[in-house]
Amino acid sequence: MYPAEAPASAGYRFEAVNASPYPSVDALVRAADCDAPHGLVVEAARSAIAERRASGEPATIDDLRETVRERVGRRSRPSLQRVLNATGVVLHTNLGRAPLAAAAVERITETARGWSNLELDLEAGRRGSRQAHLEPLLRELTGAAAALCVNNGAAAVLLALAAHAAGREVVVSRGELVEIGDGFRIPEVLEQSGARLREVGTTNRTRLADYERAIGPDTAALLRVHPSNYRVLGFTERVELPALAGLAREHRLALIEDLGSGALASAGPLADEPTVREAVAGGAGLVTFSGDKLLGGPQAGILVGGAEAVEACRRHPLARALRLDKLSVAALEATLVLYREPERALREIPALRAACEPAADVRARAERLAERLGGQVVETVGRIGGGALPLAELPSFGVALDGSADELAAALRRSRPPVVARVVDGACVLDCRTLRDDELELVDLPRGPGGVTA
Repeated sequence: MYPAEAPASAGYRFEAVNASPYPSVDALVRAADCDAPHGLVVEAARSAIAERRASGEPATIDDLRETVRERVGRRSRPSLQRVLNATGVVLHTNLGRAPLAAAAVERITETARGWSNLELDLEAGRRGSRQAHLEPLLRELTGAAAALCVNNGAAAVLLALAAHAAGREVVVSRGELVEIGDGFRIPEVLEQSGARLREVGTTNRTRLADYERAIGPDTAALLRVHPSNYRVLGFTERVELPALAGLAREHRLALIEDLGSGALASAGPLADEPTVREAVAGGAGLVTFSGDKLLGGPQAGILVGGAEAVEACRRHPLARALRLDKLSVAALEATLVLYREPERALREIPALRAACEPAADVRARAERLAERLGGQVVETVGRIGGGALPLAELPSFGVALDGSADELAAALRRSRPPVVARVVDGACVLDCRTLRDDELELVDLPRGPGGVTA
């Protein structure tokens, strides 16, 4: 028989006992000892305990301490971070497309650290236009009479159609009704602009007569779309731009040429891509293209062409909604300046340099990396990416690592900085066409208790 209550002199002692097979959140937070906001550590501790409880396995503080620290570390790091591109794809959309030239990075830093004359005419002392920093350069480099910049390539097409064809028909070849990355479809952009689509020709053949027959009193524009990320081969026919320009002039219609990637340079594998200057000279009234693809600058959509055609876009209400921010203006201006000296552009714009670099130089870099990591040099094939030149193959070299390819690739993505590799024929390969010389020392192989090593 046990007494309901015993005096202290009887020698009884009572202690609070934690009968739970899991530590308390407070105890785990103290044990983790993280230099991070308290709320973040508490959240990590709660989630670690909850997951272990859901699994039905008991856990001690020692079992969960490192889990909490790892989660706090992961949440404390910026979500958007630099990665090393070892895929061999130069304009990798998932990796941010074109890396910026050093001159563009410097201009962003200088512009961001204080105020700027973004919309101030310093000579006149009155309000100016942010387009004034870019338009003279674009006129010089493309031969166009006027230019306008917005926040991406799709926006440039949308604005051109809204300004010139809202409520009316736009004639376009059926073989050019493209879909590119992330479900961007030309017919849907046409619809959002308020224009109506009039398809002509067939998937593989469209003639000048097809356009001519489609023109009626409700026609506002002819649209040509560059087949950025696909090619139709074999029995094909496409109307050349000068012929289409002549038809547009005859019927007093706008002619819009969407070049997609928008090359300003023509060298090496880029030689097969139509340049913006060629499109302007060919008679297009408006040419639209991207800033962050073959141009090698920041994300931007660029419109160049006749003064009246560009002015109609400038006056449209969408122009303000789609305008570039000051950092993009700074980066784009610095990138365009490099094109005044074509050899300098090829040397200093990372995307152009990676696309045009001789294979022998890529191999030498792969050999240095293989010697450092202990891997094997292998031949690979690089790509332009970004929806540009889909058939172009860039002879390249990489380093194949020994071990489980999928485990190695996953572990490399978790390294600091993350390394994005390719899995080719069951091997994890670091393609050196898109790894720069100054990045080789940053590539570290994953090593851990699981024995994942090269």
